[in-house]
Amino acid sequence: MTVPTFAAVDLGASSGRVLVGRLEGRRLSTVETSRFVNEPVSVPTGTGTGTGTTLHWDVLSLWRGVLDGLRVAGREHGPVRSIGIDTWAVDHGLLDADGALLGNPVHYRDARTAGVPQRLFTALPEAELYAVTGVQHQPFNTLFQLGAAAGTAQLASAHRLLMIPDLLGHWLSGVEV
Repeated sequence: MTVPTFAAVDLGASSGRVLVGRLEGRRLSTVETSRFVNEPVSVPTGTGTGTGTTLHWDVLSLWRGVLDGLRVAGREHGPVRSIGIDTWAVDHGLLDADGALLGNPVHYRDARTAGVPQRLFTALPEAELYAVTGVQHQPFNTLFQLGAAAGTAQLASAHRLLMIPDLLGHWLSGVEV
């Protein structure tokens, strides 16, 4: 009987890896099949006196690392039955009406959310937001990232938002979740 192979993609702030898990009886064994660098990219933004930089995830490099790792997993351990993807929790990709990514996702460590929580709390008090979401308030939370993007052409063009694990899963499967 063939032992089923499962893959896990684990993306951290500075590296990514693909692991294979195999369940034999009641025992789960795991092996790392690949590891790759996750290095954010600082890109110039703005014009005139407002020129600055925005810190982005290099999502295409991450995508290549995931694909390469999954190829190794399949080659060395047999057909992969399912894949789980884990990343940092707050970053996302914006998709247009055709499902195409509108730009490299912005890194949660980017400074664009400075002051955004305080502005949003004037419309929705902090205690009320916490009561509704149960999420600890951090300036990099997705809500504040979206608040920072308010009024941008990219956000106005977006038809869907996928968190990074869902974006990679969408690219792997063609299915948005």
